[in-house]
Amino acid sequence: MELYPLKVFLTVATERSFSRAGEKLLRTQPAISLAVQRLENELGEKLLDRTGRELTLTDAGRIVLEYCRRFENLEEEMAGSIAELRDLASGRLIIGANESTCLYLIHHIINYRRLYPKVKVQVRRTLSSKVPSQIIDGDLELGAISYDPGDERLNTHVIYDDHLCFVVSPQHRFAGRDRVGISELGMETFIAHNVVSPYREFVIKAFQRARVRLNMDVEMPTVETIRMMVQRNEGVAFLPKMCVENKINQGLLCEIKVEELQVQRKIRLVYPSRRNLSHAAQAFLAVVDGAKAE
Repeated sequence: MELYPLKVFLTVATERSFSRAGEKLLRTQPAISLAVQRLENELGEKLLDRTGRELTLTDAGRIVLEYCRRFENLEEEMAGSIAELRDLASGRLIIGANESTCLYLIHHIINYRRLYPKVKVQVRRTLSSKVPSQIIDGDLELGAISYDPGDERLNTHVIYDDHLCFVVSPQHRFAGRDRVGISELGMETFIAHNVVSPYREFVIKAFQRARVRLNMDVEMPTVETIRMMVQRNEGVAFLPKMCVENKINQGLLCEIKVEELQVQRKIRLVYPSRRNLSHAAQAFLAVVDGAKAE
């Protein structure tokens, strides 16, 4: 059922006149009469008693009038909600990220919440490799990843420049050194992340090229558990600098340069190129741009 005939009937019932309803809706009286007749035909009930000098509602007409008023209230409520979205007084922002890339969003989310405290922000944990397809499929609007997806259906926005760093415990034999060669790492136990990523593959291939054994005897599911193992001197690891910078500054970990393995890590905000972003997502991009300009 179309909403227009209901709006016409509501106006006729309120004004008790086809002509006054036409003036209010900027329609001719015949057009108003026709709209009411179509509504009556669709419902199979007479809604107005036209026999007297003034229009009166039938029993069916009073029921329909009640629902028309509900529709009118819902229409006003919908318009108000849409206006709030435009003004960012409501709405929701969903960003997909894995464990480590979540850290690169914290500063931007804090700034965003200060500007738009009524927008609900949800960072949904997901595998980095799945973020591009989830955005394309419409399951996510924004995503944070550490590689270029290389897909024309996606736009990317670099939000942070990071690098993989080689970390050891302060009790490790390398702790007092500034740098080591990759050939010196063949006897080390590496605590590895058990999620496949471009950076894991880069490290593996670097060891293969140097013909040095890479002992990944322990694999852990999170960056945090890897860091804890390294702190306890149970092994060494390559980890994103931002994920361990605080521990390095506190003296709980030591960063040592590996001469043959300098890996830059660009964190990208990803979003669809062929689909309009919500007002909340557009505002988040503006916050990120503002931080980059500073």
